Order: sequence, then C-alpha cells, then structure tokens
Amino acid sequence: MAMKIGVLSDTHLRSPHPVLDFILEELFAGTDMILHAGDIVTRSVLERLEERGVIAVSGNMDDYEVAGLLPNMRVIPADGKRIGLIHGWGSKDGLKKRIVERFPAPKPDVIVFGHSHVPFWGRVDGISMFNPGAAHIRGARGTGTVGILEIAGDEMEGKVISLDQG
Repeated sequence: MAMKIGVLSDTHLRSPHPVLDFILEELFAGTDMILHAGDIVTRSVLERLEERGVIAVSGNMDDYEVAGLLPNMRVIPADGKRIGLIHGWGSKDGLKKRIVERFPAPKPDVIVFGHSHVPFWGRVDGISMFNPGAAHIRGARGTGTVGILEIAGDEMEGKVISLDQG
C-alpha cells in the first residue's frame, strides 16, 4: 500500500482562506501526512496548518514569529524513507544543487522544497527532488499548484495538482 503525502509550498497568506481549507480538507483528504515547504507568512495561517497536523519549515517570506517557531530544514521519516524538507533561497538558477548540498550525509531519499514557484519532480545529483510549485491562493479558487508524493517500497513519485482544475 502506497503512502500518500500532501505537499504544498508558498501559500503566501496573511490569514486562513477557504482555498487553503479546500486543499487541506478535500485535495489532501486521505493523505497519510501533509508537508509545507515554507512561505506560510503569518502565525494565524501556521495555526490553521497545525490544526491539520501539517509538518512545515520556514521560508524567506515568513514573518519573524513564524520563522521563530519553525526550523529552516528538517528530515522526516516516512514509510522507511527519509524526506528532507526545506524552502530554498536566492536565485532559481542553481537552487536545486544548493539545496542538495545543504543536507548533510547521509542524504535524504527525497527532498521536498519550494521557493522557485516552479513545479519539479526529478533527480539532482542522484537525489529525488519534488517542488509542488506555489499554492497561489487568490480569489475563490486559487491559481497555483500543490502536490502528492507517493511512496511504495522503493518507488517514489511526485504528482502536481493544479488548483485551476480543483
């Protein structure tokens, strides 16, 4: 049985929003875990994520309160794998390599990251990496992307979900 992990990043919200509720309660219904790769922004949004048990890291746009409550990076065990969770920083150019280098050995089996707002599933320096893109939550439905990371034995796959269709 595959483990399903909901993944989001770059929500950039000042307060909880119905689209965030839709992501957490409907798109991620039935997931075994939810990860947020930073840029949550405010304490009230973090508290909403915590209600759903979301595991998060801080991002470069998070206010001082959120940044003080969350680590910059973490490694989470999941179904026999190690998931690295980090936001990212600086230019999009070279971002994936900088992130891989930031994690000490032994490297995680997969690294979940954000920051670039560009969805990505692939391998960098032999490490699987997944960026769900940015969950741009604007208007009634949102216009960004989130993701599902599936782990089944040695197999892992990251799938991107468009909020435009959600």
